[in-house]
Amino acid sequence: MNATSSREGIVDLRSDTVTLPTEAMLERMQRAPLGDDGREGDPTVRELEARGAALTGKEAGLFVPSGTMGNLLAMLAHAERGMDVFADGGAHLFNSELGSVVTIAGLVPKSMPGRRGAMDEAALEEAIGVSSRPGLIAMETTHNGAGGAVVPLSHMARIHALGQANGIAVHLDGARLFNASVALGVPAARIAEHTDSVMVCLSKGLSAPVGSLLCGAAAFIARARGLRKLVGGTMRQSGVVAAAGLVALDTMIERLREDHAAAKRLATALTWLDPTLADPGQVQTNILRIDVAGSSHDAAAWAAGVKHQGILVQASGPAQLRLVTHRHIDNEAVARTIGAFAAVRRRPRPTDAATY
Repeated sequence: MNATSSREGIVDLRSDTVTLPTEAMLERMQRAPLGDDGREGDPTVRELEARGAALTGKEAGLFVPSGTMGNLLAMLAHAERGMDVFADGGAHLFNSELGSVVTIAGLVPKSMPGRRGAMDEAALEEAIGVSSRPGLIAMETTHNGAGGAVVPLSHMARIHALGQANGIAVHLDGARLFNASVALGVPAARIAEHTDSVMVCLSKGLSAPVGSLLCGAAAFIARARGLRKLVGGTMRQSGVVAAAGLVALDTMIERLREDHAAAKRLATALTWLDPTLADPGQVQTNILRIDVAGSSHDAAAWAAGVKHQGILVQASGPAQLRLVTHRHIDNEAVARTIGAFAAVRRRPRPTDAATY
């Protein structure tokens, strides 16, 4: 398999969700002991749940099909309909999962001002004080909207203390928790200790094909397990995919630093092309947000231009691109991406992005 992509000649930087399972994962999937996870239990799933709980320092874990479902179950288990949920205004929970928040969980989103994923603590305390039904505080690290920023542990500790002082649970959207762990040089449990529950994705940089884990206290996970059935999340012989998750947790965490280094190289090179495009000092993990507002093309034109050369990136609004590095992005892929951006930058402003 081409190291840069599952499709010959394509460098896919749209997300780390495009990662394919390793040979070790596929082999483990073939020989995984199986059972009915909705009845007596699947032994491979139970092993994965225990492993996830241990890594995050929580009492128990629950295997779910997606990170969105994991966050939804946390909201349903922690809070009641009509309660307020507080999160940074740029949080994935409010920008991409709002339907789960409002329609299914029935919570009222309370958007907090913040900086690089860290909520304004004074504003949060004030909002909690005037709330008639405070239900949940949600944090996110790494923070997708803030370009993979790692929320400081000291900030997380203060937010957790604020929640405890007011009797409000704190949930962590840790879709890329292990990226944060590697970036900080601390175990994932050191981050998750500042939360009452945490969701982690296995299908992003860790390269498992499917699944996420929700971890927390045993009583909380027991509630979430019942709620998982309610929302259709029971997967029966799901040890087939849980097996890949075990390999991911055992073998793929430390290599995430390679993805972080690739993102830094991209940012540095793009800064040489145009200092307004990126700031390498702001790149902490594997997500790179590129501001094209000061360039000669809008985001759609940039995306179309590099796509013409086999580079896939995500246009996030009219003036921003998102590039996400992962294990299929090797040195050759980085070099090709830089070359594609250089070529597009040299072109005159198009009248129509389709001309690419």
